[in-house]
Amino acid sequence: MTELPTDSRTAQAPVPAQSLSAPPPHRRRLRTAVGMAGALVGLLLIGAIVLGQLNWNHARPWLNQTISDATGRYFAVEGDLTASWQWPQPLDTGWRRWVPGITLQGTQLVLQDPPGFTRPGKAAAPRPMARAEMARASLRLWPLLAREVAIDTLELTGPDIALARLGDGRNNWTLERQRAPDDLTPRWTVHIDQLVVRQGQLAYADAGRGLDLQAHIDTIDEAAPPPAAGGPAMPASATARTATAPIYGVRFDLIGTLGKARIAGQGKAGPVLTLRDKEVNYPLQFTARAGSVETAVQGILANPGALSGMDLQVMLKGASMADLYALTGLVLPNTPAFQTRGRLQGSLQPGQAVWDYRDFTGTLGQSDLQGNLRFVSGAPRGKLSGSVTSRQLRLADLGPVLGTASTPSSKAGRRGKVLPDAAFATDRWSAMDMDLKFSGQRVIRPDSLPLEDLSVHALLGDAVLRLDPLRFGVARGQIESRVVLDSRSKPLTARMDTRVQNLRLASLFPEVELTRKSLGQLDGALALNGRGNSVAQWLGTSSGEARLYVRDGTLSRELLNRAALNVGSIVVGKLFGQDKEVQLRCAVADLAVREGVATVRTAKLSTSEAIVDASGTIDMAQERLNLHIQPESLQWKFFSLRTPLYVRGSFAQPDVGVEPGPLLLRAGAALAAVVAAPAALALLPVTVPGADDDAQCAPLLAQATQPVKAGRAGKPAAR
Repeated sequence: MTELPTDSRTAQAPVPAQSLSAPPPHRRRLRTAVGMAGALVGLLLIGAIVLGQLNWNHARPWLNQTISDATGRYFAVEGDLTASWQWPQPLDTGWRRWVPGITLQGTQLVLQDPPGFTRPGKAAAPRPMARAEMARASLRLWPLLAREVAIDTLELTGPDIALARLGDGRNNWTLERQRAPDDLTPRWTVHIDQLVVRQGQLAYADAGRGLDLQAHIDTIDEAAPPPAAGGPAMPASATARTATAPIYGVRFDLIGTLGKARIAGQGKAGPVLTLRDKEVNYPLQFTARAGSVETAVQGILANPGALSGMDLQVMLKGASMADLYALTGLVLPNTPAFQTRGRLQGSLQPGQAVWDYRDFTGTLGQSDLQGNLRFVSGAPRGKLSGSVTSRQLRLADLGPVLGTASTPSSKAGRRGKVLPDAAFATDRWSAMDMDLKFSGQRVIRPDSLPLEDLSVHALLGDAVLRLDPLRFGVARGQIESRVVLDSRSKPLTARMDTRVQNLRLASLFPEVELTRKSLGQLDGALALNGRGNSVAQWLGTSSGEARLYVRDGTLSRELLNRAALNVGSIVVGKLFGQDKEVQLRCAVADLAVREGVATVRTAKLSTSEAIVDASGTIDMAQERLNLHIQPESLQWKFFSLRTPLYVRGSFAQPDVGVEPGPLLLRAGAALAAVVAAPAALALLPVTVPGADDDAQCAPLLAQATQPVKAGRAGKPAAR
């Protein structure tokens, strides 16, 4: 038999009957996933029903005790407690967004002060540290396994919070339970991402600063209105401004006291305070007044949780910059009324504050100000640095800084004294370090004091103030000083080294300068070391040396009359004639100062006609003069005063041998100006420039070129 051929297209192998009903593997996996998802949804539904139906008030005793143990103080939910599922998570991304969370809500919550804590001052009345009508917290579940309470959003309605700090630094807001030394159980931590406050009260009392504040908080609705349908199109720039305009959701009012000063303020802030993200641009705007100080602030906090990333426009004004100390901790001098406006950037984080007050402009009295400042907090004290410039500096605005009298009544109350006796404000010098440069490019001053410009580099460190250098442009010359004030010793010790170069005396007297004639050129040096809590006490105890040199001038009765030196005009007229001009070759004064008494070692005036010699003492402690003026030669044909002149009496009321008059009154005022306005130091110290001089001036010049040295400070005398 032959085998029939088989057609491969029609012939098939036999198929088991079971394989006809088995699904493919991917379908089995899909069914498994659907089943698990259904089970999970079912569990969530069951959990939601359980959470909704469960009476959470039964859990209040456990919750109250747990939180009380964790915070170390009494906590209680006195109202209802409810819970519900939250899904998805609005603040998370990725897979974490789909992990369920729980929202807990309680009413009538109370948190007390820690045991044994007694509130200071006006806040001493018994009250809870915090109370809220309602609190709602959205919790994530997974972090609970690591003993972390992660709250996405904490919403408080009607909170009443009272924070307090005692004089020893203890406060009532540090939440830390008492633990046994051998308790190594990991601590629970709490993190809050967003905080929403609706209609609340906040109080703060600080015994160390004498601060007592109360704030009332209300919610507002400032959502940007949608553009009108069919309205005209807005320019692109206007659209950008609208998109970036801050939206405020909270309004607050502030009242209180700082010491004896009243505080009042108001402002607005963003609707939701985000504490997790580092770049949130939280808007803030407020105005406030504390005593004489006023401020207006507007801008953003990029990271309000850390009080960092601030970018604020700040206006400050007040009666004196010294008043800023109680509010800011900045050690600044007494000044006239001031106002500044600038950009404040940086961080106010406690212990790590770094801020810049940039490109500020303003006024101090009637003087203008501009500059940049930086403050860096640190241990043991913070540091202020920067530079400030005044294009037009009014000299009278420096009076309060230097401790001089600013009103006629205050001058009259000095009991016949002329040296400034206002106490140095050194009690705050240990609170801050400083590296500050100041420049007054043009000084507006009375015609009688030709101060042209000034600059100073002030260094404050460890309660020692250094002015190095302190420069003045005066009468077309320059005065340069180095001053060290050490407040660590009681009373304060002060050392001053001063050099005077090329002062043109005619420029000191505008009427003389108009004649284009010179009274001479002044150079010199001064070195004093003393102690005392005021300029008057310092001069009254100082020791050192002072030298003065005048050369190449013209003296006449007319010139001295124009300079309002009436006594000088009389003396010159009698010595040299009523209408004659005399060429001044040189004049040298060399004084030794010991414990406030300046003794004239050498004082000579050499002209083409004569030589005049002076001797005696100047008592700066008692403010008394005892000087003798006499001729060395009787060969002067114009000399008619055969007896010596004398100058006696007080700085305020001197008595002159010829007659008392405006010359020594002016000299007494100038002596006061030596310390009230450092430009007047030109009237005392002088170093001598190298020059060719005649036989009379050569020995004087040689003596005057010797360097000056400061002596040992004496003991302040009773005034």
